[in-house]
Amino acid sequence: MGEKPILFTPEFTCLLVCFSGQDVRQVRIVGGYVPAPYSIRYIVSIQSATGQHFCGGTLINKYWILTAAHYFSVGLYEGTEQFRRPHVLIPHPQYNKATNNADIMLIKLQSPIYVNSFVSLAPLPRQDAMVAVGRVCTVSGWGFTTPTGGIPATLRTVKLPIVSSTVCNATDSFNGNITENMICAGYSEGGKDACKGDSGGPLVCEGRVYGIVSWGNGCADAQYPGVYTSVSRFRQWIDGTIFGFYGRCLKY
Repeated sequence: MGEKPILFTPEFTCLLVCFSGQDVRQVRIVGGYVPAPYSIRYIVSIQSATGQHFCGGTLINKYWILTAAHYFSVGLYEGTEQFRRPHVLIPHPQYNKATNNADIMLIKLQSPIYVNSFVSLAPLPRQDAMVAVGRVCTVSGWGFTTPTGGIPATLRTVKLPIVSSTVCNATDSFNGNITENMICAGYSEGGKDACKGDSGGPLVCEGRVYGIVSWGNGCADAQYPGVYTSVSRFRQWIDGTIFGFYGRCLKY
């Protein structure tokens, strides 16, 4: 198996990672809007070898992308065009595929992304920082212009309020399956949500990435808010992984 490529393009500050095989023809932000060009300068698009988007990510360091761990098991293939290649993929060691707990992963690039007027790094919250229930946050991702996709053409954003874990864990909702490492967001009437192809992308509250699109039950369902990995629960792991990696490199 060859190296796994990441393609960088300036379109909405998009990083493209070529993954294999997942049907994403109907996955997109639901009930959102098109943001101003280059207003979301840290967004990442992870794509199939044929150029189809199927999940997102966030640029948090010139060398590092933050995304969801549940794509780690997907096969990787080399594409034909790339400007950046990942050096290593690091899912959280406690990620549980059955429960979606600790659904977080870091991707290290072989060479750095250059920060400029079109590209910026997303700030993260401090360890265990909380975002208030009812706080309106934003989620961004790509929707396709045709059912067969290709390179996603339009980045979309939706605003969603934070939902309490008590409401999200109710018997008529997720029935106790929301852990302390998860955040819920959505409207009681439904109609707006992130969806499957937006997985791995950022939930931004007060200018910081508090969540990673993780899982749910359908999309934009009034009974089931979207579920996000709580980034603040893993800030120490993120910092330790990044700085620990450089520490290991300095030993050689």
